[in-house]
Amino acid sequence: MAFGGFSDNQHNAPMAEINVTPMVDVMLVLLVIFIITAPLFTHAIKLDLPSANAAPSPEKPETVTVSINAQGQIFWEKEPVTEAQLVDKLASEGKKSPQPELQLRADKATRYEVIAKVMSDAQAGGLTKMGFVTEPPAAPDGPAASGAPATAPVGTGKK
Repeated sequence: MAFGGFSDNQHNAPMAEINVTPMVDVMLVLLVIFIITAPLFTHAIKLDLPSANAAPSPEKPETVTVSINAQGQIFWEKEPVTEAQLVDKLASEGKKSPQPELQLRADKATRYEVIAKVMSDAQAGGLTKMGFVTEPPAAPDGPAASGAPATAPVGTGKK
């Protein structure tokens, strides 16, 4: 019983030819399919759009930095403030239009209770844009090596 045929001739030599006809048939079918579908991908609707003078984009809102050190002392733009002063400043910033973004910088040893209180005061003051300022892990040539902080937005709905 020979593999590949019904003849009783015993041929021990391997089959030396590869039948490429099925491969050529498949390639031609694919070529025809691509030739037919290629114009569909480049089809565009030609429109003559009207021109309009757009209003200038609003200025980027300012940022306010609130820092908290490891002992829980609060700083408003590098100046120490009391909790009552912080509440007043947050309320006045919350009334501005456009509203500034609050950047919260806290030492990693700061108690969460203090951070949560500042966040609560900011929300009560009407501030809706808040971000945490963090330092990425040290990399030889990354932003941490140059001293540039990274910010992570909180509560904006964007990731």
